Amino acid sequence: MVIMNESTPSSPEIAAKVAKPEAGWRLTYRRLKRNKAALYGGYFILFLVLVSIIGPYLTGYDPFQVDYSTKLVTPSAEHWFGTDHHGRDIFTRIIHGMSITLYIGFSSVMLGMLVGVPMGIISGYYGKTIDAVMMRIVDILLAFPGMLLAIALASVFGGSINSIIIAVGIWSVSHFARVARGSTLAVKGLEYIDAIRALGASDGRIIYLHILPNIVSPIIVQATLRIAISILIAAALSFLGLGAQPPTPEWGAMLSAGRNYLFDYPHVALYPGLAITIVVLAFNIFGDGIRDAFDPR
Repeated sequence: MVIMNESTPSSPEIAAKVAKPEAGWRLTYRRLKRNKAALYGGYFILFLVLVSIIGPYLTGYDPFQVDYSTKLVTPSAEHWFGTDHHGRDIFTRIIHGMSITLYIGFSSVMLGMLVGVPMGIISGYYGKTIDAVMMRIVDILLAFPGMLLAIALASVFGGSINSIIIAVGIWSVSHFARVARGSTLAVKGLEYIDAIRALGASDGRIIYLHILPNIVSPIIVQATLRIAISILIAAALSFLGLGAQPPTPEWGAMLSAGRNYLFDYPHVALYPGLAITIVVLAFNIFGDGIRDAFDPR
């Protein structure tokens, strides 16, 4: 026999507490915390963003100042990563180049999202002729190998940071369009979308209020993984001379300049290469964790 008192919750209150769904983002974060590697990868990305903002103000050297009296100095207490062939401190240039690298990665992915996601939603929602035309455009972009397409676009736009962003962004459009289209088709087929349409809701309202919020998860996962690829492609373009031009402290350009001293002074190319590897690895690990958190199956 259970004795009830004023402090004992009633059955409706218990049912309300049990039935109350947990916030989606909170549940996603709880799933993400179970993947320690992904969680630490996310924290490390936040640390990189912080360093890219305040790091340039904390370094003691000018990343552009040429000093041939200290050229090709090996790592020491004074120059942690050594100096390059112009006597510039490599550690300082890597810190200054971090903001450029992250800017290229985030901006190119944002450009791909702004173009690709609306294309995919419109294509999946309306179908028929619109779907056929848009998907043929996507197929044309996918017909070219990614790196070859990026090289061709960067060659057309010229060697600069903005040309890298445009080239990598255009390459990313097809990937976001396919993800958005597939997710839109899945949500569009749900019964409650038909019910909302029967109540007289406009297409714009259905897309903005009901379809877009339900396809955010795969888009976020795709964006996180695309940032890592974009950073890698941007570094490759700069390495080939199609991206940031000297003396810009972009990691791919630094790696390209250091290849001439790889045998005698390996530190000139080693540290920019390690910086690229670490950042790309962090985004890949975090992206895998985000994918598992949004879809634990």
